[in-house]
Amino acid sequence: MTARDNDRSTNGEVAGPPPGGRVTVESAGRSPTDAAPVTKGDVSAGTVTAKADGCDVAVSVTGLRKRFGDGTAAVTAVDDVSFEIETGSIVGLLGPNGAGKTTLIKSILGMVLPDAGAVRIRGIDVYDRPREAYASVDAMLEGARNDYWRLTVRENLRYFATISGVDPDSVSDRHDRLLTQLGLEAKADVPVRELSRGMKQKVSLASVLAGGAAVVFLDEPTLGLDIESSRTLQRELRRLVEEEDLTVILSSHDMDVVETVCDRVLIMSDGAVVADDTVAALLDGTDRHRVQIASRDLDAAIVSRLEGRFDAIHVEPRDRGNLIEVTTDSDGLYELLDTLRAADVTLERVRTIEPDLEDVFVDLTTVERRGR
Repeated sequence: MTARDNDRSTNGEVAGPPPGGRVTVESAGRSPTDAAPVTKGDVSAGTVTAKADGCDVAVSVTGLRKRFGDGTAAVTAVDDVSFEIETGSIVGLLGPNGAGKTTLIKSILGMVLPDAGAVRIRGIDVYDRPREAYASVDAMLEGARNDYWRLTVRENLRYFATISGVDPDSVSDRHDRLLTQLGLEAKADVPVRELSRGMKQKVSLASVLAGGAAVVFLDEPTLGLDIESSRTLQRELRRLVEEEDLTVILSSHDMDVVETVCDRVLIMSDGAVVADDTVAALLDGTDRHRVQIASRDLDAAIVSRLEGRFDAIHVEPRDRGNLIEVTTDSDGLYELLDTLRAADVTLERVRTIEPDLEDVFVDLTTVERRGR
């Protein structure tokens, strides 16, 4: 595994490499027991592949815990997290800032030493046999300089394929396809330092995929991309998953990306997983409703009364009256309509808005924080 990251940290976090470099698994502070490194894609015949519900398991996390600091200042970043990710799927990892997403990812990758728990990649314990476990893993982390900026785009792909244990000539067709699919073909021989931020982000993604990794961790992969580039990235990820059985763990604040490409979503809050399900199931399971109401009768007094009863309300002033948008549950929706009827408000326009993943996310993380 060669995860790229430049951050320098303490409290059990492994320091990163120079700009453009990658962290090797040995830097995690555990001694590998395997006698020799295993090149990417060359897993020994004796390897046990984990299965769950009849599906191959690419990543298995059990009881993972990580605490930073001591005494009253201590912070539990990851709190007894367990889950499994099936081979050939894209799983989204969501959570507000400080929820523990980055610590969780770095703990899985061996860049942070967890206090307890186990991690297995394709059935292999990452602490007992790190070289073998990480042989087919790669990662792109937010905040890192993920490529060598003095090298050209194509040189970066060849370099990162090489250090992944792959002959770059054997995957030249893959590189050409990545350059084409990600809109980098015209920039293939241009040094990365001369590219825009969005282009650099696409080069980082192409470099991660250059060696044919089977399990890929992507932290904010669409950051800095325009709408069309983001859509191209989403299409390419889905294609790779479907055609090459790639497994992707994707952490992002872009709910549209997660809702579009992910088969399943893990939502974290305060270090714990508070939801783990498909996007469809999460959307079906919410009792939150958003309704927009416009009326000339919605004067300041009525709006003030509604603001006192409903937490999630947005008011848009109009030339005459107001337009309000209220987010509430079923009981609250009936209360809203009863309140407007009692105030003799004539409804000029009513529009219901189907909840999206962002609504579910805000609801789950807000409820979780209030309960702690």
